[in-house]
Amino acid sequence: MTPLILIPGMMCDERMWGGFNAPPRHLIHALPTAHDSMQDLAAAILKDAPERFALAGLSMGGIVAMEILKQAPQRVERLALLDTNPLVEDVLTKARRNLHIAKVRNGQLEKVLREDMKPNYLAAGPNKKAILDLCMDMALKLGPEVFLQQAKALRDRPDQTETLAAFKGPALVLMGEDDRLCPRDRHELMHALMPQSKFAIIASAGHLPPLENPDTTFAHLHNWLSTPE
Repeated sequence: MTPLILIPGMMCDERMWGGFNAPPRHLIHALPTAHDSMQDLAAAILKDAPERFALAGLSMGGIVAMEILKQAPQRVERLALLDTNPLVEDVLTKARRNLHIAKVRNGQLEKVLREDMKPNYLAAGPNKKAILDLCMDMALKLGPEVFLQQAKALRDRPDQTETLAAFKGPALVLMGEDDRLCPRDRHELMHALMPQSKFAIIASAGHLPPLENPDTTFAHLHNWLSTPE
């Protein structure tokens, strides 16, 4: 079977996937770091990737996955997009992004994460504090330089609607029911662009379903991986 490349969201590492496993597929955790454009982030992952692979990304990871698909459609066997957005950033989001960039350049990474970003990530639930603590640990270990690179890449990203419309392989579009960062209409758009895709809404989850409701999320990922080409 082809390997599976997993790409996490902004300021997250492989722990964001909550221990997901999919034997007999080999898992490759690709972190979108070290570049400040979607094009360069995707090219760097492709450089080290197998010739053909399954591909899953959440949030920023999904946006990078779409750019990978755009650059090398023949190499992507199947695609899963979780809590993400195929569109360019609107004016208000870009303004907020630029404010975060300015604050982080001024040494306020932890403040931006704790006050402006992380409170919007999760649905209410008994594990919310532990998940937020994990998110902070992932982000602070990646550090301010990665934040600045990722923020610029997100701010300046291209539209990927044509990329998705051209993809005909097995696809999954999945979102947390209470995701406040990537609205339902973006996921409905991706599902419409890929009519062969399965569309799943995960209860008791916000922006990070693999951590908030792993059992249900993993079940959908396993079903996607078992869908025939």
